[in-house]
Amino acid sequence: VAIGSCTNSSYSDLMTVAGILKGKKVHPDVSLVISPGSRQVFEMIAENGALADIIASGARILESACGPCIGMGQAPRSGAISLRTFNRNFEGRSGTKDAKIYLVSVQTAAASALTGHITDPRSLGKAPEIKMPEKFYIDDSMILSPATDPEGIEVYRGPNIKPIPIRQKLSESLTGKVLIKVGDNITTDHIMPAGSKILPLRSNIPAISKYVFESIDPTFSERALKEKGGFVIGGENYGQGSSREHAALAPMYLGIKAVIAKSFARIHFANLINFGILPLIFENPSDYDRIRQGDKLQAPDILKELNDRKPVVFINETKDNEKYKFKYNLTDRQVKIIKEGGLLNATKARG
Repeated sequence: VAIGSCTNSSYSDLMTVAGILKGKKVHPDVSLVISPGSRQVFEMIAENGALADIIASGARILESACGPCIGMGQAPRSGAISLRTFNRNFEGRSGTKDAKIYLVSVQTAAASALTGHITDPRSLGKAPEIKMPEKFYIDDSMILSPATDPEGIEVYRGPNIKPIPIRQKLSESLTGKVLIKVGDNITTDHIMPAGSKILPLRSNIPAISKYVFESIDPTFSERALKEKGGFVIGGENYGQGSSREHAALAPMYLGIKAVIAKSFARIHFANLINFGILPLIFENPSDYDRIRQGDKLQAPDILKELNDRKPVVFINETKDNEKYKFKYNLTDRQVKIIKEGGLLNATKARG
């Protein structure tokens, strides 16, 4: 049972957990881990005694950081059942591909940790009454102010930390192959997996990019580099799930020029723009069925079409120059970012 991380880990959440666990012991067949949502929450429950009640129950306290939610520790054994209060539940996300993961409330998680099976917390009696504090503890003394001489600051990089790759400005035309075609509801975990094997490479984009789309097509990264980039075709709700910027940054490093989908998840849509990958939407959704992986596409006037705010026309050279129109729900600012090759370039150009 895992409680906390960035979701369901507030002061009231952990006070509720402490109230349920107080004076009781975690079932001997259960491992209970708790990640306070912030240092603020951690200190407040330590000060009022709730942390002592949690520890006395047999729960283990983890850092106020990402952990079990992304498979960084506490991965269940193969085929095991785990209850988690997180907000994501994709195959293999826990670190164990065949684990049976159930998302539950903090009340259900705490009650089930005591009984050893999924339990309605109401069966344990009256819910604990949580009295909110008059004020929340605030301490920003460990926040470092920006340097007054940033040019004189040296950034130390170990062997697993590489400079962030930068995309070139958008060219007048785009040409490339469809490197992969995926269906609906592709998550950022599909695009850029998490877990203890991959996440340590998050500051090494050339290394982490080898795992892009690994669960769907293990050859994707190698093919993308060989073809010097290309296009991704997606269905509805492309990029749902975690707001994982590496799901845009790593494909950008591999040369992905545009993602063409029926629709996009909001945060991933923004991340693609920020890293200079053009998110395009089928004007005619039925065209999705006409494009295949391996087709060679060309957008001969893409820069002019963006400047004129007109739909983008792509030609499928593999299918007798069949034409498709794609729209883009971009603001004027977002168009400028795409043209500059991403937000970093656009910010630098602005001075």
